[in-house]
Amino acid sequence: MSKTFSKSFGKKEKVLNYTCQTYQLSRPNKVGAVMALIRECQPKSIEDWESWYFDHAQTAGKSPSRINREMLRELGERLHVKIREIVIPEWTEAFNQLSLEDCIDYIYNLTINRTYDGYIREKSVVEDTLASRFLSVRFE
Repeated sequence: MSKTFSKSFGKKEKVLNYTCQTYQLSRPNKVGAVMALIRECQPKSIEDWESWYFDHAQTAGKSPSRINREMLRELGERLHVKIREIVIPEWTEAFNQLSLEDCIDYIYNLTINRTYDGYIREKSVVEDTLASRFLSVRFE
């Protein structure tokens, strides 16, 4: 197995990931299209990648700007504020209100209702979109 460079955040990872995704702090308009950038760079080392990233990365959008270390620090600060001021209070309230019945209803809803909703969406894509575009194909 190859060496990894990512830092482990342990149990905090779920909160960090949830908040980062919820508030879109790692989107291309904030940090650039990082996967496209690293493929373009083809780095031989983490140092090559870091240097190349800060020399080339730009925010996506109507008026792109060059990304620097300070911008990443500011995103980290925004993440911290969102967690402390919004996520922790909301989750604390949710944890305090969570009942056994909520858990039972959630599992039932996830298994039956959401699965059925997904099935209907999938069927709609096939029947309403694909079947009308590919008339000679029989979809099962």
